[in-house]
Amino acid sequence: MIHYIGVDDTAIDLFEGQYRVPEGISYNAYFIDDAKTCAVDTVDARFTDEWAGKLRAALGGRPLDYLVTHHLEPDHSAGLTLALREWPQCRIVCTKKAAEMLPQFADGGEALRARTETVGDGSRIALGAHTLRFVTAPMVHWPEVAMSYDEATGTLFSADAFGKFGARCHEPQDWDCEARRYYFNIVGKHGHAVSLLLDKAESLDIKRICPLHGPELEGVLTPYVERYRTWSAYEPESRGVFIACCSMHGRTMQAARELAAMLAGRGVATALSDLARDDMHEAVEDAFRYDRMVLCAPSYDGRVMPAMEDFLCHLRAKTYRKRRVALVENFSWAPSAARTMRAYLAELQDIDVVEPAVSIRTRLDDASRRALAGLADVLAGTGEGKD
Repeated sequence: MIHYIGVDDTAIDLFEGQYRVPEGISYNAYFIDDAKTCAVDTVDARFTDEWAGKLRAALGGRPLDYLVTHHLEPDHSAGLTLALREWPQCRIVCTKKAAEMLPQFADGGEALRARTETVGDGSRIALGAHTLRFVTAPMVHWPEVAMSYDEATGTLFSADAFGKFGARCHEPQDWDCEARRYYFNIVGKHGHAVSLLLDKAESLDIKRICPLHGPELEGVLTPYVERYRTWSAYEPESRGVFIACCSMHGRTMQAARELAAMLAGRGVATALSDLARDDMHEAVEDAFRYDRMVLCAPSYDGRVMPAMEDFLCHLRAKTYRKRRVALVENFSWAPSAARTMRAYLAELQDIDVVEPAVSIRTRLDDASRRALAGLADVLAGTGEGKD
């Protein structure tokens, strides 16, 4: 029998100190009740007492034989020291890399080594009716990560893969949106590692996925796996244009909105973000979601407005690629925005830059509106662009 002993965090405002989580986050952990008792992961430091209380209740006075640690990030490993102290016969199960890192996350010094059992691809731990088979998942999204598959129930404990923002008490919610924002901002840089993991998992008869954050996935799992296949290959999920804009006095935003209306009039799906006001990590999510993007920004201090530079740094860090990107700059006396944005794009892989950039001198006029209309034609596939 597998019991949930995780917790919901509805008070948190920023996950990992940066991602807005208005619906909170869950820290998922489990207990496998068998001849050998096994806890699967722990929780964040603010909730270790609650987690331990649930584990004690599940044990019913029995000893804890194993504590499987799939990922050592502090929001999943903060209960290790408590568990090692309270259940002295308990053995930590983790990858070799995790064992090397373990003293950074748990007390015990050299004594930890004697209480650690390392696993690799294909390793098994027999608990009785349940047997856990391990699948290593380096760089999804830390180097020490593993997943485990319960052969009795077809349950995959998937670490951070297939996770999403949002506390479980707020379910049901649309999975895609917050799972997409979670994936591209946390896991997405390591798409190749995710693809390799999906290849490994193909041989498993998975009936349920239990990630470290978010709801358990059951029933028809193909849509979730297909999303991860698309995301990990850096392929667009939707046809459309994402317009990322920042604006000092509202005139660049006016141009962005007019461009969005032009595209909509040509039958193109659009999404528009104000980079200075909207959630930056949702903007990153939309940049990866759509197959085309327009960067709209004013020149600033001989470069580009800082909100746009911040956004481009995020894209670079997450290895944005395989997209068509157009540029709209605004300036009053010395154009520099397009040049600066183009330099960032040159550092990325497989980016098709639409040339020329549209230049606006302070405010839209007939000439710049015609240029925007021409860009809308190119992005809609009805005009010609120079690549």
